[in-house]
Amino acid sequence: MTACDTDFSVRRLCADELEAYRSIRLEAVSSEPAAFASTLNDWIGASDEQWRSRLASAVFVAFDQVHQPVGMMELSQRLPSKMRHRGLLAGVYVRKSLRGSGIADKLLDAVSIHAQRLGILQLELAVSAANRAAIRFYARHGFTVAGKISEGLRDGNRAIDEIIMTRRLPHRH
Repeated sequence: MTACDTDFSVRRLCADELEAYRSIRLEAVSSEPAAFASTLNDWIGASDEQWRSRLASAVFVAFDQVHQPVGMMELSQRLPSKMRHRGLLAGVYVRKSLRGSGIADKLLDAVSIHAQRLGILQLELAVSAANRAAIRFYARHGFTVAGKISEGLRDGNRAIDEIIMTRRLPHRH
């Protein structure tokens, strides 16, 4: 058992937990700007309604022993009926000082269980081709590369390729 197993908890945020979500999301986009499509400026002045709309998807947050958010992972289910078996993983972040502690594993486990309950059979994500650590993390958890979007993101004049990865989930009856 790692320290993470006893010192951190992971749970889905409720609609009224805007401050916990706002706190970890703003930390994420400010401390790791290259890892997100959104920028700090996109979110710093967002209305409560904009924050609530993001919470409408499944937002899972890791909390430390003093109940401060230290990581997050979001899941949204595709809406068209022929695509409802697919879930999009986004907004993945763990505070830099806590990486390697198992928090990301716990977040992904919680999201995967929730996805299966929704009938999702496949998780999908896009990750910066430059984020080798994230690509290795996803590969360790059974994600495979499905393709690449050249210049999927633009940061000023800088083009960033995105790697598309997928993972099949066991079918639940």
